[in-house]
Amino acid sequence: MAAPENESSAQSQSSSATAAPTPPPPPSAGDHYLAKCVLRPSVVLQVAYGYFRSRSSRDIVFGKETCIELVVIGEDGVVESVCEQNVFGTIKDLAVIPQSNKLYSTSFQMGKDLLAVLSDSGKLSFLSFSNEMHRFSPIQHVQLSSPGNSRDQLGRMLTVDSSGLFLAVSAYHDRFALFSLSTSSMADIIHQRIFYPSEDERKDSSVQALSGTIWSMCFISKGFNESKDYDPVLAIVSNRKGSLLNELVLFRWNVKEESISLISEYVEAGALAHSIVEVPHSYGFAFLLRMGDALLMDLRDPQNPCCVVRTSLDLVPASLVEEQFLEESCRVQDGDDEGLFNVAACALLELRDYDPMFIDNESDNGKLSSKHVSSWTWEPEHNHNPRMIICLDDGEYFMFELIYEDDGVKVNISECLYKGLPCKEILWVEGEFLATFSEMADGTVFKVGTEKLHWMSSIQNIAPILDFSVVDDQNEKRDQIFACCGVTPEGSLRIIRSGINVEKLLKTAPVYQGITGTWTVKMKLTDVYHSFLVLSFVEETRVLSVGLSFKDVTDSVGFQPDVCTLACGLVADGLLVQIHQDAIRLCMPTMDAHADGIPVSSPFFSSWFPENVSISLGAVGKNLIVVSTSNPCFLSILGVKSLPSQCCEIYEIQRVTLQYEVSCISIPQKYIGKKRPRASALDNSCKAAIPYGMERGYTFLIGTHKPSVEVVSFSEDGGGVRVIASAMVSLTNTTGTVISGCIPQDVRLVLVDQIYVLSGLRNGMLLRFEWPPFSHSSGLNSLCKEEMDTVSERNNLPVNLLLIATRRIGITPVFLVPFSDSLDSDIIALSDRPWLLQTARQSLSYTSISFQPSTHATPVCSSECPQGILFVAENCLHLVEMVHSKRLNAQKFHLGGTPRKVIYHSESKLLIVMRTDLYDACTSDICCVDPLSGSVLSSYKLKPGETGKSMELVRVGNEQVLVVGTSLSYGPAILPSGEAESTRGRLIILCLEHTHNSDSGSMTICSKAGSSSQRTSPFRDVVGCTAEQLSSSSLCSSPDDNSYDGIKLDESETWHLRLASATTWPGMVLAICPYLDHFFLASAGNAFYVCGFPNDSPERMKRFAVGRTRFMITSLRTHLTRIVVGDCRDGVLFYSYHEDVKKLHQIYCDPAQRLVADCFLMDANSVAVSDRKGSIAILSCKDHSDFEYSNPESNLNLNCAYHMGEIAMAIKKGCNVYKLPADDVLRSCDLNKSIDAADDTIIAGTLLGSIFVFAPISREEYELLEAVQAKLVVHPLTAPVLGNDHKEFRGRENPSQATKILDGDMLAQFLELTNRQQESVLSTPQPSSSTLKASSKQSSSPPLMLHQVVQLLERVHYALH
Repeated sequence: MAAPENESSAQSQSSSATAAPTPPPPPSAGDHYLAKCVLRPSVVLQVAYGYFRSRSSRDIVFGKETCIELVVIGEDGVVESVCEQNVFGTIKDLAVIPQSNKLYSTSFQMGKDLLAVLSDSGKLSFLSFSNEMHRFSPIQHVQLSSPGNSRDQLGRMLTVDSSGLFLAVSAYHDRFALFSLSTSSMADIIHQRIFYPSEDERKDSSVQALSGTIWSMCFISKGFNESKDYDPVLAIVSNRKGSLLNELVLFRWNVKEESISLISEYVEAGALAHSIVEVPHSYGFAFLLRMGDALLMDLRDPQNPCCVVRTSLDLVPASLVEEQFLEESCRVQDGDDEGLFNVAACALLELRDYDPMFIDNESDNGKLSSKHVSSWTWEPEHNHNPRMIICLDDGEYFMFELIYEDDGVKVNISECLYKGLPCKEILWVEGEFLATFSEMADGTVFKVGTEKLHWMSSIQNIAPILDFSVVDDQNEKRDQIFACCGVTPEGSLRIIRSGINVEKLLKTAPVYQGITGTWTVKMKLTDVYHSFLVLSFVEETRVLSVGLSFKDVTDSVGFQPDVCTLACGLVADGLLVQIHQDAIRLCMPTMDAHADGIPVSSPFFSSWFPENVSISLGAVGKNLIVVSTSNPCFLSILGVKSLPSQCCEIYEIQRVTLQYEVSCISIPQKYIGKKRPRASALDNSCKAAIPYGMERGYTFLIGTHKPSVEVVSFSEDGGGVRVIASAMVSLTNTTGTVISGCIPQDVRLVLVDQIYVLSGLRNGMLLRFEWPPFSHSSGLNSLCKEEMDTVSERNNLPVNLLLIATRRIGITPVFLVPFSDSLDSDIIALSDRPWLLQTARQSLSYTSISFQPSTHATPVCSSECPQGILFVAENCLHLVEMVHSKRLNAQKFHLGGTPRKVIYHSESKLLIVMRTDLYDACTSDICCVDPLSGSVLSSYKLKPGETGKSMELVRVGNEQVLVVGTSLSYGPAILPSGEAESTRGRLIILCLEHTHNSDSGSMTICSKAGSSSQRTSPFRDVVGCTAEQLSSSSLCSSPDDNSYDGIKLDESETWHLRLASATTWPGMVLAICPYLDHFFLASAGNAFYVCGFPNDSPERMKRFAVGRTRFMITSLRTHLTRIVVGDCRDGVLFYSYHEDVKKLHQIYCDPAQRLVADCFLMDANSVAVSDRKGSIAILSCKDHSDFEYSNPESNLNLNCAYHMGEIAMAIKKGCNVYKLPADDVLRSCDLNKSIDAADDTIIAGTLLGSIFVFAPISREEYELLEAVQAKLVVHPLTAPVLGNDHKEFRGRENPSQATKILDGDMLAQFLELTNRQQESVLSTPQPSSSTLKASSKQSSSPPLMLHQVVQLLERVHYALH
């Protein structure tokens, strides 16, 4: 987290850390890295509610410190993400600027609200949501101060008045500024501005009326008919230096005279005021929130503020029966391994003076006895009697209602609506939903009832990540992360997987060899759910009913069972079509197959046979059948007609001779449906542009071996078959050679805000084509065919489609599987692995699906599983549910307490977790957790008052023991100087023993309710999952607190922890690490010891040697014989141990002061280290003869560094999950190294809940991507959205000489652009030498090739997404 800091001391600190008399050494082979945030922050620190996408779409913005996310809450009360973007900076505050009353609201902004954001860039940024780019884009930046987090500069807090005409920005203390916003021009949003105090007044301290810390501020509205000449009144809660109470100060801005005057001051003895909140539509009333009460202030006469109603929070109505609430939250404390840096961090490295996540507090000194309001929200709808919901610091929710009567105003307070966790932010939205957000626990969506809040869904938040373990899951064929998340009472273990989450429902035995196709078919065109699942094999076809069980109904449907089905579908209500090589069969199922079937014993069917030719491909649509043949190449259009005998038959309407063989066919639906409620719904005030030929008749798409993609129109009224649009598929690589295998494998028509064509090729490429732009503006989208405009003329056909974007997503053919029949439905792209394509995004935006590589897939929609997908993988059928609503792919196991450390024990296949604050503030334990179910199988409880700090598995002979370090002392363990406080701790040796219970049962398998299958179902051999329910033991547990796949460990096998020995140590044992095969290291204060077990006996532990540092040791790591020590000031120190003389010798030192959070040795000479200021650095002791630091003790070289803006408390070595499959095929001709050096990959988990991956790349790749990044950071489409200097932000707290780690999030934006936009970026003039380090090699480098850049970034995206 970014922190306010004293600028002068920060500069001196930086200069002392970066001083070097000579240039840095040339970068070595291991100095080049690319950083990618693979899981963005989950903690919500700010919320805003407004009309960001259109006047008909009211959305929510989450401010998450380093990124912003736009979401909606659906009718089911589930939060759905619309978009999320990195801001390449640190958000300090944000607010919505309403535009409904602005004169320019009818211009290109169309009345959309703006988002005002303060950041560490020192700028006030105005953002508008771009529907074309599907993200927020900057409208204007206003420079307020220099970049950084200085306390005395503007940029800490902002507020906007209810009309959207004025905005105020404050510093931490003494200063604020007022802005009037333009009502007629978007070119310059700021109309007037004024600063308080002015520069002259700042020099003359005697005239400064505001002197102290600004706690809160808001505007006081004058009246409904506010004019442009209205002089705004600003109310500020401030604390004067030396005062014990805060005061309410009112200022007026005289806009004409350009002056700010102090109107009045209000202070009342008693409670401490902390916030001022305006009552909406009241024009002069505001709540002054204090510790223990809330004062309704009458500020209609600003010169005479007075309190009209006082509401005591300590005497609020009694809570409902306690059983109606979840248990009261315990105090939050001591969240990191050290639990000690609150004072020292500020004194040594200018970190923030308080910890908003309470990570560093071991005491409860800040807890106040009186209740106070921690968050509040007003009812979104305008009401004559405004209502506000408040959340107290003890987690109780109440509702205030203002009643305006003739004799004055009254405040009614409700009974307690709910009791849970205290929240930082709450938001009341339309639909009577209340969204609540806690910093270190899951948020919640409630339905606001008359007397209480009703739980609807959870909002996942995995912050803070205190530790994690990367475990190889053989079943998934990709690794997963087990992370210690949250704090008491909501501590949990999260299983974090890459990609979009799927809920695994059913899995068959591997008996389905040779599947060639899968389809789901409805019984009627208007049906919501599917009725049949069709499986095609090499020489067989089976039809299964879709429902509670998948029953084989092949004989009752009428499909020919002994052929390979090429395509099938519903041509009309009750009429199913099967296409195979020899014929097309029309079937009418019986009632045995479906309740709406014909009431006869056997199904009706009739067949149509081609003349002396075999069918190669086919597709079925409403009243239309299209098939093709290969030799000769024909395309046949067929229909269905009724016969007098009340039967139907297939007839050929037209046959067309083709020059090239058809490779794929698809028939789009003619109606536009809804993909998901609200999340993708845009303003339908504008019409979509539909090309000529698609507004009547039938439309279908074909791919040919030419190769080409063609959009074909067919009309029975004389128009016949016409190609209305086409595109040649011809791709070349960087050398100009034509790429082979560019034959379309699948093709789909998509219509969201515009119409376009997607095509998957047989070589693993994915293409997007669009119609060329027309002279008049096309609209956004349409919901019915009557609204579509024809924008092309008949004589211009066929139109040449434009290739907008190309991506490689694998090397195997790409199949496109829409989620539904709607043209705006998202699409699954199957290749080497499954991907989700977001159709509403421009260019090609795709995200990995957390599932194994599959050969076939089809949507399965039933009442029990409305969002099901059937995958075929490894000869098994997998029924999963796509969980669009889950914004994080992180399964939750509620553990209680605060989980501090986690280790995977491979022999028992268990997770060993250290928990603190378990039942009260003085309880810690070590527990064994089943990684499949989350069950705590056994635990070892520490002494009362003893706190667990560290643990590691250490080998003793042929076995492993668990070495645990604890603290026996209260209070901080570190002095303000950084030296160790006088404390005590224990070193505990635990043995993990395995026992066998002969009378126990066998493995238990649980299935999800409603997913059982009958004997006739292919899903009879299943692996299910537990039923979703609210856990009574979890304060905010959600329905996704289920087990991993329902399999429990064999109950006949148990593991338990046995105490072998324990010794008291002269200090808290904060770090433990195995060393070689028979030693381990443990720290106590500023000393660390080499320990071992004589005679391989865990009951006897001996200390062989001791080493000392100047400051508190926070981390110990080893690699072979090398030892690295991290402390709280001197950074990382290298040591060697001489076993013969039993002595430790320091050999290398850190060149800069560094508050180490975690580190690990990448090899014997290189260390990766994260610090408590949000940076990652890689240092080495490689001998560079041409470069040495001036200080002979500081002889580690800084290879490269990267400022994340987030503190990583745990970093680990990477795994092969990031190795790119088929790398030789995807490798660029000029690049000779791939992102597959797993041994050098770094994974970092942060306090904001992010996961970063640092992947090594070659020098050639680095130089290419560095040049691209230099252009991206200055291009208007991709530059940091908050106006940050990207180089300054990513290089913050690090020496300028260090090689910069590339920003993968910045580079990833390149793939979100169209081809034309990509070319525009690459043609951007080369940044100046001050922006990009100039060299003779770079100045003479050839121009960047688009194909080369895209190909390399595709590999990065494939490997790290």
